[in-house]
Amino acid sequence: MSQIEDRLAALGIVLPQPNAPVANYVPFVRQGDLVHISGQVSTDPSGGIKGVVGEEVDAETAKRAARLCGINLIAQMKAACDGDLGRVARVVKLGGFVQAGPGFFEIPQVVNGASDLMVEAFGEAGRHARSAVGVYRLPLNFAVEVDAVVALKP
Repeated sequence: MSQIEDRLAALGIVLPQPNAPVANYVPFVRQGDLVHISGQVSTDPSGGIKGVVGEEVDAETAKRAARLCGINLIAQMKAACDGDLGRVARVVKLGGFVQAGPGFFEIPQVVNGASDLMVEAFGEAGRHARSAVGVYRLPLNFAVEVDAVVALKP
């Protein structure tokens, strides 16, 4: 087990099977030492967190939704690394999308749910560049979606 998997276990996180695409795309693309991971929504075995943040979903629940996205991203990273998270050299960038109501502006704080997890799991290699954007709608009414760019060790 890698140090990253040890950290995840200490956090009580069990990685799910990576989510299959719901349309005409692939879950990740490896190009050289970079992996571009398609957006992962706030889903889990219970159905996940859906709804408009600031209306049906409060900020703290939305932050948990972003953490779910982060867990799903790490599951995709593991698949992209042939099961070895120790091959992740750096989380380069996250792109966070929050299905936000018209009066909700705490977008960066919501996306911190995914960002904080990357640092907890990968340490300094988890610190990343980021975008945090409020959007009108997300696929299947999920509250949050996050995509990633990750650098691999040779």
